[in-house]
Formats: sequence, C-alpha cells, structure tokens
Amino acid sequence: MDRQSQGGGMWMRGDTIGRGSFSTVSLATAKQKSNKRRNHLPPLMAVKWAEVSRSSTLQKEREILTRFEGCPHILRCFGDEITTENGELTYNVLLEYASGGTLASRIKNFSGRLPEAEVRRYTRSILQGLSHIHDHGYVHCDIKPQNIVLVLSSSSSSDDYVTKIAGFGSAKNTMKEQRKRKKEQRYLNLRGTPLYMSPESVSRKEQEAPSDIWALGCVVAEMISGKPAWNCKPDMDVDELLYLIGSGRELPETPSEMSKEGKDFLKRCFVRTSNFRWTAAMLLHHPFVSESVRVQTAPKLSNDTNVQLAGSYVEESTLGGQKRRRINGSDDRSISDEKLVKPVPKASINY
Repeated sequence: MDRQSQGGGMWMRGDTIGRGSFSTVSLATAKQKSNKRRNHLPPLMAVKWAEVSRSSTLQKEREILTRFEGCPHILRCFGDEITTENGELTYNVLLEYASGGTLASRIKNFSGRLPEAEVRRYTRSILQGLSHIHDHGYVHCDIKPQNIVLVLSSSSSSDDYVTKIAGFGSAKNTMKEQRKRKKEQRYLNLRGTPLYMSPESVSRKEQEAPSDIWALGCVVAEMISGKPAWNCKPDMDVDELLYLIGSGRELPETPSEMSKEGKDFLKRCFVRTSNFRWTAAMLLHHPFVSESVRVQTAPKLSNDTNVQLAGSYVEESTLGGQKRRRINGSDDRSISDEKLVKPVPKASINY
C-alpha cells in the first residue's frame, strides 16, 4: 500500500521507515500552512498506521499512551486521526520521532558491549519509565531493546540521546486483567518475546510489574555483552527455551565484565520468585543507576540505521480447549526477530 505524500489535516505522510505485525511506521511532517494556533505538532514525527479494520491493537496502544502523557521517559503521542487514502480508511497515531533509532540498533552498531557508564544512564531512564507505568496500574509486557528508542535530548545542546519506552501493543491494565481472570477462569494470555519472559509469565501466565523487571535485567545484560542474556544453543526451539525459563533452575547469564554494582543490580532483577524481585522504585536507589553517574561522551548514532519494527512476541490464548500460538508475530517457531522482517534501509525507529 503506497501512502507516501498523503496524510491528515495537519500533517503529511513521508517515507516508510519500518513494518511490524500489526502496523507500518512512516515519517510525517507537519503542514506549514496549518493554523499555528491549532497545530501543536512538531515539524518532524513518526506516524504509525494500519487499516481501520486491522487497527485494534494500534488503537489500544494509543489509548494506553494517553495514560502516560507528560512522562519524559515514555515516547510521546501527539494524537490520532482516521484518514481516507486510496479508498481505504486508515487509522494513524502520531508519535515522537526517535532519530537515534532503537536500543537494539545501538547495540548492533556498537558491535555489542556498550560502555557501562552509558548502560547505567540508559537503565536509569528505563527504570523511571517503568516506575511511572507500574504506578499507573499497567505492565508493559514486552520490554526489550527493540522497544526502547533513543530520542535527542531537548535539554542538551550537544547530540545527547535519552532512552524512552515504546511498543505498548502488548501492555495491559493489571486491574482489568484480574477482573477478567475472575470472570473467565479458562482464559489464559501469554504476551511478550520469549528471550525476555520471566519464569512466572511462562509457568503461571502471570505477567505483573515484576515481569518487566526481569525483562529489564535481560536488556541490561545484553547492553553489556552484546548478546541475549540466555545463552541459547543454535538448535534450541521456542518450546525448549520456554521450558528452560519456566521450569528450570538456571538464570540468565551475568556478563563477567560488569562492575560489582552491575552484577548486584542484575542479581536483584534475576530472582525467580517474583515476590522477592526488586521493584522499579527500589532499583532506582541502587548504586548501579545512581544519578551521580554520567556518560562523559555522548554516543554517536547513525540516522540511517537498519531497524526492525517490534513485532516479535508470543501471544498464546486458551479458551474452550482451543489454543492459538504465535511466535515472533508469525507462525515461525524461531525465537529470532531477524526472520520476521527484512530491514528497511531508512528505518531509524522501532515503535
């Protein structure tokens, strides 16, 4: 579907920069002729869109983002609009443009092993975002490098980037989920990406705030080592990985090159019993993410990074004895994101 150069009342759609399982992301620019009093849009944005008939997940994501408006650690949403393009109704969500790409692309471009000072700074920002999400009664359910984006800091005169949480398509309201469980005991729902799932989410289909903390630990380990926290064998399939996570006694690998504070931080994240896992608020006081730590040199980021859109997840539902299983946003049983979407040359964000 070619939607380039089309758009809404106050914006124009540009080049496509990413594709996911449920939506497409394009660049968007605000129309200069729009009424300045009405046009609250920045000059450059990202627009995430899908056909209206297939936009339920995107509409849910937009609804959740409105709950977190004003949090500087969560990707901003500037509104939504339904447009008619090529005779089809299209649902559009206007988002903050992450010119630094995703954390996944940052790790890849750096050949892994980001400087620990940079990792500490990124981790603190992610924790602040998670603390805000959890305080509002939500769980992200899919924290991973592909869902963390790098946005140019508005408070810095240099090319300094800050991390923001994106990709809320799998997020849930914990209170609504609890009521649903009580009403329909047979309903089970498993969300997220296997490599970042917590033991309780796999074994008991329990995805609460502690599950996001486990996933954060996996992300931190990956930033340091440049590889997933679980050391998976090449021939390991998803079911084996989920069994290892849910039923085994092993823990994700803690990089040997980490500082003492870093290793202790991961120890607080990788606790198999979720009730004993540290919360985001507790971890914000950990020495590893102390505010006194600063990155001395701003990271050099490429604006033409090849990025894949966040679409790799497992969604499993059981209702009335029927089970539907999706791996990585498709029927592929591989746990690799790379087999799902081909890189888009101009992609620099991942929503």
